[in-house]
Amino acid sequence: MKKYLVLICMFSIIIALSACGEEEAAEHSEEVSGDGQPIVFGTGGTSGTYYPIGGALKPIFEESDYINNVTVESTGASVANIQNMQDGLNQMSIIMSDVGYDALQGKGQFEGNQVDVQAMAGMYQNVVQVVATADSGIEAIEDLEGKRVGVGKVGSGVEQSAKKVLEVLGLSYDDLSKVTHTGYADSVQEMKNGNLDAAFFTSGVPNSNITDLMQQNEVAFVEINGEIAKKLMEAYPFYKEFTIPARDEAMYNLDRKVNTVGIQNIITVSPELSEDLVYDLTKRYYDYLGSEEVSISALKQLDRDDLAEGLVVPIHSGAKKFYEEQGILK
Repeated sequence: MKKYLVLICMFSIIIALSACGEEEAAEHSEEVSGDGQPIVFGTGGTSGTYYPIGGALKPIFEESDYINNVTVESTGASVANIQNMQDGLNQMSIIMSDVGYDALQGKGQFEGNQVDVQAMAGMYQNVVQVVATADSGIEAIEDLEGKRVGVGKVGSGVEQSAKKVLEVLGLSYDDLSKVTHTGYADSVQEMKNGNLDAAFFTSGVPNSNITDLMQQNEVAFVEINGEIAKKLMEAYPFYKEFTIPARDEAMYNLDRKVNTVGIQNIITVSPELSEDLVYDLTKRYYDYLGSEEVSISALKQLDRDDLAEGLVVPIHSGAKKFYEEQGILK
């Protein structure tokens, strides 16, 4: 009888321990699920550079215990991404510095609507590339006066850059003999047809449309340097110096280097995201850039120790903590 009672007690204890174990496992599962949150990553059009970058970073960020899913969203790019983050639709996005600067200041397309924009990391630059036909007589940026120039689509980042460059030169559209609001492909076609002397391209380097133009046409890259570049950067702090190197097959393989300016792209995060989460994502991004897994050309151009350099929007506290630990916050 005693043996029978002992067996019953032991069986009861085993059942109880098993139940406790299952309960603890369930609680742990709920904790992980509770900590992990979905992230919507706003990028840009599917044919641009932002969208594939989002796709490349998705699996990197999803390795975080703080994240249970990353949805890469195709959007209208910078302005739409900031508006979506303000509305809580995106928790992460890629934007151009100039748009972020305007949002913070409540200027431009954000007139009267200041937005709290916070950076996780800097990225590659969208470079202001002014390309002229070889027979246009344009050798310096000042030579645009009286010429036929493509300035990008109305309201585009390209047109904004063109207007700012002309402003620093003391010029307006009225000082050009012809202005076309054409996109990259149409500007190239107009130059091929002899209808334009030059065009603005504000993009990563290389721009495939410029490469196409160079296949059968002699062109000149017009520098934005010296006092013009200085004035531009003083008036608009989101501009940074950029040099297109000579004899680099990945960057047009030019005979000589070209000095110009660029606008840095930024990965931004919602101020509502926790410090620990953003710290973890920043670390994973930093580690990824130092690995052999990087396949996108724009990301290969980055020096990961410059990720916090020259940002024109505040850095999220989680990212700031990581950069301070790495000793790279300048």
